[in-house]
Amino acid sequence: MKEKERRPKGRPLAVDPSAASASSIRPAFVARPKGAPVYHGFRVLDDVVVDGFVFGMITDFEAEASESGDAFLIAPDNGRAGLVWEVKNDVSVSEVCPIDANRWGVWAVSFPHPMNSRENVRRNLELVLPALKEKWSAWRVKFAKSE
Repeated sequence: MKEKERRPKGRPLAVDPSAASASSIRPAFVARPKGAPVYHGFRVLDDVVVDGFVFGMITDFEAEASESGDAFLIAPDNGRAGLVWEVKNDVSVSEVCPIDANRWGVWAVSFPHPMNSRENVRRNLELVLPALKEKWSAWRVKFAKSE
């Protein structure tokens, strides 16, 4: 088997081409400008909003269908959390990385609707958001964030 055939295929990234980069040769998600939030450089779906929480895409499931991927969530105070998502029959939320000063954690989430439309993304977000709001609230208390 040729080397090229053995390499695993990656998934397309949802890069924001308008995001500023701190480098002339690196994309914004690799070279965040000083003061830019985590997940800067990835696409924000401004039309996928639930209770003030906005969905951001890292794995570009619109470019290539997928049953799993990476994303992020932007809270009403602009705080951010990472999501490792999977389409499954059950709804779940579990910790991948704990909260820190820069983000309110990374969370493994599962939900039932295929990620094949913005409406399904919104429906999935509605299912996991109650548990994620609790994580965001804990982060705000610990790091004294206010709107």
